Amino acid sequence: MKETPMKFIKKLYANKKMNYLMKEWVEPIIIAVILALIIRTFVVQAFKIPTGSMRPTLMEGDRLLVNKFIYKFKKPERGDVIVFISPEDRKKDFIKRLVALQGEDVEISNGTIFIDGRAVDSDSIMKERYYYNRGEFGKEGEVLKVPVDSYYVLGDNSISSRDSRYWGFLSKKDLIGKAFLIYWPPTRFRLIK
Repeated sequence: MKETPMKFIKKLYANKKMNYLMKEWVEPIIIAVILALIIRTFVVQAFKIPTGSMRPTLMEGDRLLVNKFIYKFKKPERGDVIVFISPEDRKKDFIKRLVALQGEDVEISNGTIFIDGRAVDSDSIMKERYYYNRGEFGKEGEVLKVPVDSYYVLGDNSISSRDSRYWGFLSKKDLIGKAFLIYWPPTRFRLIK
């Protein structure tokens, strides 16, 4: 059966309309989704704070951004607020402050953190906090050596934080990134120190 000119025009019009929709809507949406997935996977990810273990630095409900690529170019530093895979429940992510690096001796005594026998720096935020002796890896008078490719991390709200004092050292491979910005709520918008 031969195609009539009217059917041919309708078919051509439908194809132009479909091409227009593909070019103007579908392609940009697909590209945006792919870019968002790449950025979330490798660059920056948003997290929400569920507990008060990092008070007063981070409050319950704070939403923050985590730089996921920074540690590919520089080493983590003492005092960094980091996000990592929980050693106790690998389906959860935790956020804590990095206190001691591989090869260092760490001790908590009378509320103060000692690294290699000396109290943490006077300009450090950790100097302002009181750290309680708790758990298997946070006993009074116990000096712990941080293993290779590992870290010792603590919550800023020491009295209600489940951290290295309880489950030991954080493996370098479980590190996700460095928290750098609270973006919500607007009243708490700030860089994280």
